[in-house]
Amino acid sequence: MPEHKYRFNPQTLNFERISLSAWQKVKRVMLMLTPGLVVGVLGIFLAYQFMDSPKEASMRRENQQLILQYELLNKQLGEVDQVLGDLRRRDDNIYRVIFEAEPIPATMRQAGSGGVNRYRDLDGYASSDLVISTRKRLDQLTRQLVVQSRSFDEVAQLVLRKKEMLASIPAIQPIPNEDLTQTAGGFGMRIHPIHKIPKFHAGMDFTAKTGTPIHATGDGRVTFADYATNGYGTHVVVDHGFEYETLYAHLSELKVRNGQRVKRGDVIGLVGNTGLSAGPHLHYEVRKNGEAVDPANYYFNDLNAEEYARMLDLSRNAGQSLD
Repeated sequence: MPEHKYRFNPQTLNFERISLSAWQKVKRVMLMLTPGLVVGVLGIFLAYQFMDSPKEASMRRENQQLILQYELLNKQLGEVDQVLGDLRRRDDNIYRVIFEAEPIPATMRQAGSGGVNRYRDLDGYASSDLVISTRKRLDQLTRQLVVQSRSFDEVAQLVLRKKEMLASIPAIQPIPNEDLTQTAGGFGMRIHPIHKIPKFHAGMDFTAKTGTPIHATGDGRVTFADYATNGYGTHVVVDHGFEYETLYAHLSELKVRNGQRVKRGDVIGLVGNTGLSAGPHLHYEVRKNGEAVDPANYYFNDLNAEEYARMLDLSRNAGQSLD
C-alpha cells in the first residue's frame, strides 16, 4: 500500500490525512527529476565536446586518410617535377642544341596563371592550405607539361627537317676521285691560268676526261642549267636549301634542266672545257649564305680523317688553277 502522510490540526485536535493537488505533485516530481536532468544534460554536453559520435569518428578517419593522400600526392608531384626538370634540361641543352634551335624562355616554361584567385572556393576549411598548395602545384605542372609537349612537337619537326638538311647539304665529291689524284686546284688565291695574275679561286678544280659524269653533291633544285659568258661556260647551279648552293662549271653536256629536283649522286652533266678554261676539268663551288666557302670541308660522306688531310694538302699546294 502506498504510504500516507498526516498532519495535526490544532483546531480539531485530530490528525488529518495530507492530500496534494495535481500541480503540487507535478512540482515535487520535477524537483526530484531536476538533479538527474542536470547531470544528464551535463553528461551529454561533455560527451559531445570530448567524444565523437560514430558518424563523426568515421568522418574524422576519412579526413585523416584524405590528408595522408594529399601528402603522398605532393610527394609524387615533387618526383614528377624532378622528371620534368630533367626533360627541360635535355630539351634546352641537348635536343635544341643539336638541331640549332633557340631554347624556350624561362618565363614561358614557368607558365604562370596570375589574375583572378582560382582557388577561392577552397578557402575556409581546416585543410585549405594543403589542398590549395596541392592544387596550385598540380595546375603549374599541367601548364609546364603543355609547354614541354609543344616543345617536343617542335623538336620532332626539327628532326624531320634535320634529315632533310643532312640529305641536302653538299657532302660528297662531284666526280669519282677515290685516290684523290684528280684534285687539281684548291680554294683561295691562285694564279689564273690564262690571265697569269693572282686571283681568288672560289672553288676546287678536278681534272677528268671530257664526258666524265658529274654528280649532284646533295639533294636540291636546279636553278641554272645553261651556257653563260661569265667564264663558267656551260654550268649548273643547284639550290640545296638551308642557305646552301653548289655550282658545277665548264661542262660539255647538261643532263638536267632548270627547275628539276635532283638527289645526291644524280648525274647532272658531263665534264668539259667550255668557258674560260685551260683544259678539261670540273670547277666546283659551294656557297653558304651567298658566300663561297672551301668545298674541301664538305666531303665528309666520302673521306675519312686521313684522306681529308691529304686532300687539303693537295688542294693548297696547287699554285695555279685551271680556270
